[in-house]
Amino acid sequence: MTNSKEPTVAQKKLGDFAPKLVKLTDDVLFGDVWARKELSPRDRSLITVASLLTGGNTEQLKSHLNLAKQNGLSEEELIEAMTHLAFYAGWPKAMSAMLVAKEVFSK
Repeated sequence: MTNSKEPTVAQKKLGDFAPKLVKLTDDVLFGDVWARKELSPRDRSLITVASLLTGGNTEQLKSHLNLAKQNGLSEEELIEAMTHLAFYAGWPKAMSAMLVAKEVFSK
């Protein structure tokens, strides 16, 4: 994945600061794990958004909400998943994630 001409998101954000982490992100996470056929990209996105919300990782949530839409999830489905997770992950985490989603979806 790092052979493409356009820099990846990780390369743009951290390429000169943490090149090994970027390489692992591009080659292993997105180049191997996300490419596995056992789960669809849509399912992987839903799992990832749920995990990020549960962990309170709203900074990473921004890009993964956009990726989830590219992978076939609608804004309504993502909002519903986050609403559902409020009862399992905690209300503050769901509210914080929903604020991020509102920002991302309004662009």
